[in-house]
Amino acid sequence: MITREQIPEVLDHQVYDAEGKKIGEAGHVFLDDVTGQPEWASVRTGLFGTHETFVPIHDATVVEDHLEVPYSKDQVKDAPHVDVDQGGHLSEEEEQRLYQYYGIDWGAYGQQEGRTETGTGTATTGRTETGAGTTGRAGAGAGIRGRDRDDAMTRSEEEMRVGVERHEAGKARLRKYVVTENVQKTVPVRREEVRVEREPITEENVDEAMRGPEITEGEYEVTLHEERPVVETEVHPVERVRLTTDEHTDEEIVEGQVRKERIEEERGTGDKKRRR
Repeated sequence: MITREQIPEVLDHQVYDAEGKKIGEAGHVFLDDVTGQPEWASVRTGLFGTHETFVPIHDATVVEDHLEVPYSKDQVKDAPHVDVDQGGHLSEEEEQRLYQYYGIDWGAYGQQEGRTETGTGTATTGRTETGAGTTGRAGAGAGIRGRDRDDAMTRSEEEMRVGVERHEAGKARLRKYVVTENVQKTVPVRREEVRVEREPITEENVDEAMRGPEITEGEYEVTLHEERPVVETEVHPVERVRLTTDEHTDEEIVEGQVRKERIEEERGTGDKKRRR
């Protein structure tokens, strides 16, 4: 059970479920009008804490720097939304609806705690140094106010907190494939051609010319050669390619809604009001 002294350890601290899963951050603590003990806590959930739900803390415990409640994370996040009146109270109908959702017998539970018929709670915010500032009790002390009571009304505002989360935006990969290209190169080739040479008989070659029979038939042939292009390929590395990422920072405008409490002062039966 959470005591009044433990309220500063609850406000603005993380709330975990029975399985150790983080639910959100505690925003307000509501006290019972009769016992003065903490009964409910509002938990800010969602990406930026914009959603607020209620969870009973009668059976909750403070563990180190967070609050543990005997309910699952989904159960708390899906709790019905309730409205708190200007005096910081839960109405009887709203509280009964929450008890019914969490499977708590409102009648038996209220009688056990000495709860009055209205069964409303008093809102406590974490704005003061001790983390506990209570509103005035509805319907009590309307005549003479005791000096030992704090009759101040706490006004609270929501603050939008903006964060970022990292997620995959796409994938890039390197893929190697083979293409065939036609390449043309000019290469010189040589070939042999037949050319007939004639030389006159001279004193130097007359002896060689007179060898052999005087009149005869004969043949002489010469083998011709030519060059032809030969194509061969060889593989050698050209470059190395890899993927790298560069980080760029852009600015985006984020819009959200925050709630602010306003305190209205009424005097007498007139219709003039002052707002703050």
